[in-house]
Amino acid sequence: MLEKCEGIVVRKSDYGESDKIITIFSREYGKFAVMAKGAKKSNSRLSAVSQLFTHAHFLFRKGTGMGTLQQGDLVASQRRIKEDLFKSAFATYMVELLDKGLDDRKVDPYLFELLAQSLSFINEGYDEEVVCFIFEMKMLPVYGVQPVLDRCAHCGETEGHFSFSIRENGLLCHRCSGMDPYRLAISKQTVRLLRIFYFIDLNRLGSISLQEGTKKELRQVIRTYYDEYVGVFIKSRAFLEQLDRMKTVLRDDSKDGENKDT
Repeated sequence: MLEKCEGIVVRKSDYGESDKIITIFSREYGKFAVMAKGAKKSNSRLSAVSQLFTHAHFLFRKGTGMGTLQQGDLVASQRRIKEDLFKSAFATYMVELLDKGLDDRKVDPYLFELLAQSLSFINEGYDEEVVCFIFEMKMLPVYGVQPVLDRCAHCGETEGHFSFSIRENGLLCHRCSGMDPYRLAISKQTVRLLRIFYFIDLNRLGSISLQEGTKKELRQVIRTYYDEYVGVFIKSRAFLEQLDRMKTVLRDDSKDGENKDT
């Protein structure tokens, strides 16, 4: 029986000498795996549509076990993501985060739109790390956790100077700061962005340019929160952290060069 769906490739693996097994996250059927026969061959009609991040309309044959991919019509190949190391690294982390958090065959049109729009933004040249921050924040409910970001997690006040408490599961105002001596000190800008990233519709996102200091605070809050409350191992995150260290070295070298010039 032939079925058709709109989907995005979120995982792929080689099978034998010429085949691939790809996992598609689809609008209509949720996440499922299919065999793409001959897709490893460069001249295969399935080669392009079986690449990671590819957004396409897929035609597949259902079976008692794994289905078989018959053809695919590209919606977006996400070529710029595939050609850029940093874009590809963040996109890989995002699809792995989704893959780990979503059960097979669970239909979630909102999450499908979120992934499609996020990949599209990165491909169009938006800051890939900012898009990833937003994606991480919006994936938290998928993992069953919801930080308190619209008020103080302890007293409920909406006004004041806020820090972030892992222990209290959200923001702490200055009046309640003593509740957690290990709270993370963050700027007003970071508080505002955490709220925006969690609550805003991604389609309303404009161009955002963040200073490295703000990114560092967001990175610390989000990653620490994931470690404490989600606890899922994402293989590609280690590579992101390696890229962070690489960028730090490059910035330091650039500053040293400027100092020598002056």
